Amino acid sequence: MNTTGDYPHSAIILMGPTATGKTGLALELVRRFPLEIISVDSALVYRGMNIGTAKPCPEVLAEAPHRLIDILDPEESYSAARFRADALEEMRSIRADGKVPLLVGGTMLYFRALEEGLSALPPANAAVREAIEQEAASHGWAALHEQLQRIDPVAAARIHPNDPQRIQRALEVYRLTGLPLSELQYRRKEQTQPFEALRLALVPADREKLSKRIFTRFVNMLQEGLIEEVERLYKRPGLDLSFPSMRAVGYRQVWRYLAGEIERDEMVVQAITATRQLAKRQMTWLRRDQACERWEADNLKLSKIYASVANYLETSC
Repeated sequence: MNTTGDYPHSAIILMGPTATGKTGLALELVRRFPLEIISVDSALVYRGMNIGTAKPCPEVLAEAPHRLIDILDPEESYSAARFRADALEEMRSIRADGKVPLLVGGTMLYFRALEEGLSALPPANAAVREAIEQEAASHGWAALHEQLQRIDPVAAARIHPNDPQRIQRALEVYRLTGLPLSELQYRRKEQTQPFEALRLALVPADREKLSKRIFTRFVNMLQEGLIEEVERLYKRPGLDLSFPSMRAVGYRQVWRYLAGEIERDEMVVQAITATRQLAKRQMTWLRRDQACERWEADNLKLSKIYASVANYLETSC
């Protein structure tokens, strides 16, 4: 483990499925300890996408600024590699200011890229992606997932059939290199983790409660103006569903509603279902992670969490 040189040598990581209260806990931690937040969220990087991403409100951001929020236009793309570089730079800056980075979010791929490094994978290829999307439009993503099972069963086992973005990337890598994504990832050169961290995870003890929170939160988003927010994006001539920003959960479904492809009630059902599926994938990821402290999101023992953080700051920073 590298604790010298250009890398920040300590950090706190706060992970968890969507709608488990990560922002609220992060705010409490910032109030009590010399921490500064870095967002680990692939949707919060985009400007003008506030309601559907559950972006912290201006009052929260004024009290606890979040780095790597609102750094891109929705027409720009972001990658795990770019996130890793940006996050490490922000961590160095925070350490230079005498504080400790608090990395908060639910984009598990970004956490893995940050801690473990990245495979030498080919960059995105617009032509290949368009061809895959045309196949999906004709045959459905389930058929493409079956295709992935034939060429890369290891990757297919990790990727849910309802996760078109990852299915597309795995097929794209294979078509560009002739090698399965899982093999390229296995070949990844071992990289020393550039920092040590206290790793915390909020996990729902009751999935039914989480499901209800997801439902309630999306209904509230609609009341707060989510459709109007997406409509402003929909009217931009340069945007369409091929952009990663518009494939974010909630935005994709509202976009299809605005395009007249589905009715409003179906849009609501699809958005809530997609969010629940996202939470399920996030929980699956966390179950595989044995190196983090798990805390029940519905029954937070704040005093014990504070004690764990205080002990880490006293002994590691």
